[in-house]
Amino acid sequence: MRRPVLSNLIFASGLLALTQLMTPTQAAAEARLALVIGQSAYRTVPELPNAANDAKGMAELLGNAGFNVTAAPNLSQNDMRQAISDFAGKVSASGADTVALVFYAGHGLQIDGENYLVPVDLDPKREADIPLQGVRLNDLLNTLGALPTRARIFMLDACRNNPFPALSGAGHGLAIVDTKAGAPGSFISYSTSPGAEAEDGSGADSPYTTAALTVAKQPNVPIEEVFKRIRIAVAQSTDGRQIPWESSSLTTDFKFFGESSQQPPASGANAMALASATRSVEDWRKDLQGKDAKAAYELVIADDTVPAYQAYIELYAQASYTPRLRTVLERRRQMLAWDRAVAINTRASFEAYLANWDNSDLAATARRLLLRVQNRNYALPVAAAAVPVAVAMAPTCPCSAPTTPATPINPTVAPVIKKRVDDTPPKRKVVDTPPKRRPPPDEVVVERAPPPGPPPEAVGVGIGLGIGLGMGMGGHGGGMGRGGDYNRGRY
Repeated sequence: MRRPVLSNLIFASGLLALTQLMTPTQAAAEARLALVIGQSAYRTVPELPNAANDAKGMAELLGNAGFNVTAAPNLSQNDMRQAISDFAGKVSASGADTVALVFYAGHGLQIDGENYLVPVDLDPKREADIPLQGVRLNDLLNTLGALPTRARIFMLDACRNNPFPALSGAGHGLAIVDTKAGAPGSFISYSTSPGAEAEDGSGADSPYTTAALTVAKQPNVPIEEVFKRIRIAVAQSTDGRQIPWESSSLTTDFKFFGESSQQPPASGANAMALASATRSVEDWRKDLQGKDAKAAYELVIADDTVPAYQAYIELYAQASYTPRLRTVLERRRQMLAWDRAVAINTRASFEAYLANWDNSDLAATARRLLLRVQNRNYALPVAAAAVPVAVAMAPTCPCSAPTTPATPINPTVAPVIKKRVDDTPPKRKVVDTPPKRRPPPDEVVVERAPPPGPPPEAVGVGIGLGIGLGMGMGGHGGGMGRGGDYNRGRY
């Protein structure tokens, strides 16, 4: 009777184990968390209806892709900061095998080379108000970058035109953000090129989000390839006026739909953008040679690098796409130069930028930052350092000469210090030649005004003399007088 029972137990255990192998559990899969921010109801400028639609569509897509989505529409500055903090707390609690994604639709601004997300309550009167009223993009990146995660993905549909009249001098679009300069494992995508403005679109969604909602659904497509396809789709729908841009420092594979590899990519295969960025203009000429102009255009758009655009312009000077790419190339070079100038942040870096781009929309900002760094003074204040030395060398009496050694800060004074110390003998030491001791004040008074009469020790003498003389000479006053004269003579 025991054998059938034992066999049944073994069979049931095996079946259970097989079921678990065939059905991946939530614990075995990566954790996916998303924060979706849609800024539509701005209070001081016209609303952005598409931003709300973009956020709603992305929240649905990400939910279908396995993300636990937190929707946060129309945030004020305090609300936005709190939402980021709360999301960071969820990511931290989720563990290191977490993919954290932030989607932002709304206005974005660049002030002094710094990118800002725009809360709905922002009401600037001058550019200097933006750091006080906005939310720095770097604060978002750094907050999540400090957490142990498998990947961090940022999608910013935030490069729309600047609607604030007080910021007419600010540069267009957003500045370059290089994820390779921060914590590895990040991917950031802009809806258009750095320094360019994105279109809000004529449909329910922006061109960028429209493409993302379609392309990201494709199964088993790595994230780098997804955004290359998004870039081509947006360029086509806007006739080349808008070209999305991204930067990646991912160290693992990620797919919106389909299984993502749990292992780091093989050496040499991580981030296609990294590999293509090293290709020269000559390499691209060879790749494009003999191709149809449209096919070549899609190749260079997918790559989105300066060498690729340069090679296309040289080979296809007469193509209809060339004028648009020439504008893109010029702006990209300008933004790369601007990124270097701001990163180096010296007088020379801003002067170099102005030497080449003096008429750009960022020239006024460059001049302001140049003035700011010119006013910096990192030199050692030699004169200020010498003042205390000079004061210390001015003794208030001959006995207080300092023994401060000579220093290279004030070489002209150093010999004087040495001479005074060497030539001053152990001389006027108070211990060797003590001053004459004077009696205390009471004794001085006694000396100058002694009390009348003889001192105590002379009384006996006076009495004896007086008695003797008085008995022999008939009076004793002289004896007293003599005794008094003697005592005075003594003193």
